[in-house]
Amino acid sequence: MKRLLATIATIWRLALPYFRAEDRWAGRGLLAAVIGMELGIVALNVMFNQWTNRFYNAMQSYQWDAFVSELLWFCMLAAIYIAVAVYQLYLNQWLQIRWRRWMTLHYLEGWLSAANHYRMQLVGDAADNPDQRIAEDIQLFVERTLNLSIQFLSAIVTLASFVVILWLLSEEAPLQLFGGDLIIPGYLVWAAMIYAALGTWLTHLVGRALIWLNFYQQRYEADFRFNLVRVRENSEQIALMGGERVERSRLMDRFGFVVSNWRSIMTRTKWLTGFTTSYAQVSSVFPFLVVSPAYFAHKIPFGTLIQTASAFGSVQGALSIIVTQYRSIAEWRAVIERLSGFSAAIETGRQVAIAAPVVGRDFSAHARRVEIKDLELRLPTGAPLIAASGLSFGPGDRVLVNGPTGSGKSTLFRAIAGIWPFGTGTIAVPADATMMVLPQRPYLPVGTLRAALTYPQEADHFDAGAIRDALVAVGLQKLTERLDESAHWNRMLSLGEQQRLAIARALLQPPDYLLLDEATASLDEPAEATLYALLHERMPKTSIISIGHRSTLDAFHRRTIVVASDGERFRAREASLAAAG
Repeated sequence: MKRLLATIATIWRLALPYFRAEDRWAGRGLLAAVIGMELGIVALNVMFNQWTNRFYNAMQSYQWDAFVSELLWFCMLAAIYIAVAVYQLYLNQWLQIRWRRWMTLHYLEGWLSAANHYRMQLVGDAADNPDQRIAEDIQLFVERTLNLSIQFLSAIVTLASFVVILWLLSEEAPLQLFGGDLIIPGYLVWAAMIYAALGTWLTHLVGRALIWLNFYQQRYEADFRFNLVRVRENSEQIALMGGERVERSRLMDRFGFVVSNWRSIMTRTKWLTGFTTSYAQVSSVFPFLVVSPAYFAHKIPFGTLIQTASAFGSVQGALSIIVTQYRSIAEWRAVIERLSGFSAAIETGRQVAIAAPVVGRDFSAHARRVEIKDLELRLPTGAPLIAASGLSFGPGDRVLVNGPTGSGKSTLFRAIAGIWPFGTGTIAVPADATMMVLPQRPYLPVGTLRAALTYPQEADHFDAGAIRDALVAVGLQKLTERLDESAHWNRMLSLGEQQRLAIARALLQPPDYLLLDEATASLDEPAEATLYALLHERMPKTSIISIGHRSTLDAFHRRTIVVASDGERFRAREASLAAAG
């Protein structure tokens, strides 16, 4: 019961925000319409049940006029039923897509806001494969929540409607035992409840393992798909290294988990299907076994027998909703667990950025420089990484940062950019300052070359002439005729061309602070020198801070920051201070 209440609370927490959001009136209206139509279907089923009695009694009594009248009445009920069922499905699907659209946007905002997706990875994101959670789990959650909730509501209303009918029919068709009447008020209701309760209990015993089996199946499928994508994205390196055999082995290892878990699902599903199918077959004759003694004792006519069996089946079906929908419920439970875990991971990522101790960022309207004070950066595990204090960068600065590989230089850039919260100290940043970080391997979104160049702005944000000028300036004039060509540019361009494109991006949208993390390392020295000269010429007021190992970079920077070990951690200092120390 505690697990059930906890699951209901989780469903409520996941589902309620949509019906309080800006789309709430459309959502509430559609939900009300779907529920109203479901109640109408239950009312029509009650009418069909009453019609069954009259129709079969007319046939038993050879009443032609009554027979024809009931057929016409059936046609009218059937037409109404079909119309209601069709439009209920239509409105249900309409609500599903609106709800899914809102939840998708909501989770994308939580995942992508303020570098939260990056922090979630750093802290060992428990919600693996966020792409699968957003693309598939939201769709399954909306569909299963809506459909199963409507079915449970229908079961409750059906039970309430037909219990009364079945109770009254229990008086008309008393239980026959050893040729005499055994008076048990509402015995048909009790028989249906006992039968359904026994079936539900046995179904849960057989099928409860499916909840976690489905949970892990989705995880294994997503892991396998993710590794396939990794192979596709790194196909050149794999081909150059001749790593196809190893990749095939790794992929089959991943797929082995899919197969193993699927076999467990197959076995458990076989047992569950065997039981539920047997239960369904017995259910079709069980009502007749209970009521037929009264019929053969001439206590009730044939129409009442059919009506009683139908009402009994409706009550038993309503009570057996868990039996008939158990596999869907198990899959739904797994989806709820995954979405709940994803929500918790998003919140954890948010808290990492604000829960002390964290690196503080002081945005001052009066500041004119980036200033680093008492900064102690740590790994997510808490281990010390790099320290810095007394460093500052102002307009037009040209600063080179060098030091051994793995000393935390890139992490220092991440902290300055505001995406690395682990540590203590303060980084003061001018309130209106813009900042751009260019890594060694730039990100180029799939789409047009124009969109890749103008990222993160929209493709139409810049004048076509300015875009072409930026490409020509960095030596990519051959690409000016391909601006509207869509491609996977990370694969189409060499790494050197990608780095030129990133420099063009900086020229197109010049920031106040440009941080180059070995952003020209794949270019030859003359090309690198040309690009640095271009940056100095086009962006004289921009503070350019570079990480690099080539001695030729010294000519393009006025100051040097050296990162060296002090025994416990690495420390970044101005070159003159480091020499004095």
